Amino acid sequence: MGDTHNTIETAVKLKRKGELIFPSDFRGLGTTDAIKKALSRLAQNGKIKRLTTGIYYIPKKDPLFGERPPSAEEVVEMIAKKEKINIKPAGSYALNRLGLTTQVPTRRVYITDGHAKQFSIGKLEIKFKPTTHKRLSRKGSISSLVIQALEELDINNIDKDTEQKIKMLLQNEKPPILKHDLELTPARISDYIVKLLKEKKNDILVKTN
Repeated sequence: MGDTHNTIETAVKLKRKGELIFPSDFRGLGTTDAIKKALSRLAQNGKIKRLTTGIYYIPKKDPLFGERPPSAEEVVEMIAKKEKINIKPAGSYALNRLGLTTQVPTRRVYITDGHAKQFSIGKLEIKFKPTTHKRLSRKGSISSLVIQALEELDINNIDKDTEQKIKMLLQNEKPPILKHDLELTPARISDYIVKLLKEKKNDILVKTN
């Protein structure tokens, strides 16, 4: 235990402030149990902070606001990078990211090509939901989010104000990318988007032909 603890403590000192720490970072330096005990001990001594089960971070102080733990978005991005997986916001979180709802979700769902995962950061619940390669192949930073948001809505009962917001968002997407993403979209949603955009005289989909 002593050797494992000292080795991990030395490795932790080399990490950047605010960086996330996972037990798997130290695989090979001791048994799984010894690694967990070492991290727990470092947390008790204030060398690292526990963010949630199995995730720690190096304390980082902001000149104005004092110690600031990593945001949920930073945690999700670091996990995706570490596990070499792709993730995209889905559900009510996609709606919120697009500004289609002002309601801040207490549960963020991401579609992924990795394993299912669920954890909490404070009162915020994070869920990684495995999906198909097809859904993750959408390229547009705007169109992919819009499509994922529409999958959560009843497209037959979207109010005019929301439709106008959706239209304006899609008009900021590059036409070739939008066309690519529509080809990877369920027919009912693709038809809805095409009909919505064709209400304009200058149909942006025509430009991709």
